[in-house]
Amino acid sequence: MDYIFTITKTRTPKAKPDETKLGFGNYYTDHMFIMDYDEESGWHDGRIVPYGNLSLDPAACTLHYGQMTFEGMKAYRNPEGDICLFRPEMNAKRMRNSNKRLCIPEIEEGLFVAAVKALVDVDRDWVPSVQGTSLYIRPFIISPEPSMAVHPASRYIFAIILTPVAAYYAGNDKELHGSRIWVEEEYIRAAVGGTGFAKCGGNYACAMIASANAKKHGCDEVLWLDAKEHKYVEEVGTSNAFFLIGDTVVTSSLTGSILPGVTRDSTLQLLKKWGYKTEERLVEISEVLEAAENGSLKEAWATGTACVISPIGVLNYRGKEYSINGGEVGELSQRLYDSIYGMQTGICEPEIEGWVVPV
Repeated sequence: MDYIFTITKTRTPKAKPDETKLGFGNYYTDHMFIMDYDEESGWHDGRIVPYGNLSLDPAACTLHYGQMTFEGMKAYRNPEGDICLFRPEMNAKRMRNSNKRLCIPEIEEGLFVAAVKALVDVDRDWVPSVQGTSLYIRPFIISPEPSMAVHPASRYIFAIILTPVAAYYAGNDKELHGSRIWVEEEYIRAAVGGTGFAKCGGNYACAMIASANAKKHGCDEVLWLDAKEHKYVEEVGTSNAFFLIGDTVVTSSLTGSILPGVTRDSTLQLLKKWGYKTEERLVEISEVLEAAENGSLKEAWATGTACVISPIGVLNYRGKEYSINGGEVGELSQRLYDSIYGMQTGICEPEIEGWVVPV
């Protein structure tokens, strides 16, 4: 199905930032995508307009009850100068599932992808070309409806904004580094039956205190444990966690409290294609720490859109540090990064057909 969006170009284009000094989320492009929803018309009036503020009533229910969802994805410039997306249909499917959980009207996957492509195409000059950089894409849905009643809204805004970025973790633009991870036992990110599998603002707000706690202990991120028993590994910050124990790569199964990451799925598919044994199951933190001590934990890493592959060098559990692979980046972690990032940026040919989508 073809989708048609109106386009209003800005009359005051911004100066492009220095691509070697982008940081993450410091600059925003000239345009944004907006689409409205009401119960009578459904999703309608998709349009690309100059980037600017949104006007919200102080009683907008999104501000008070957090009924919102969002996504995170990237556009890349390949060596020939063409712009590509990486598995955008996966983000579209995940937003549909997030919307179901938050009682927000679903957006058809084709419409989601078409809107992303249209906006990236209009602002394609903003896609950076320096190694390690990309154009981060943030689709999100909020409700502008003024209401103090605790029930699903009847009006929504679907918006997309773009920001040229460097690597999420400093150093990833040139080479990988083993990160230091704090194993969190006091706070929880999500519980089964909650919103852990959805991308919504509340999941991230409640996680900030644990991230601050990790920083106090000299760590880069948090390894979350399950909400009920605090014994099973869940996620690393906002990323999925993987462990190479012996000759098997293990990661937590999607229990309902874990985000189904696009990079997680890509990693599992590549590992199976390469002939590695993989297991999606409950993973006890005690198993991981014991493997670290006896040397059978050969590598560990986190996967996510922002970081792609982020190797784990040290786990800090109850004040004791457990080194993984001597704190160095493992061969498999590096291979996964090179493959996924290489496909995304056009440095190498896609290993699986259909993953790289031109704009």
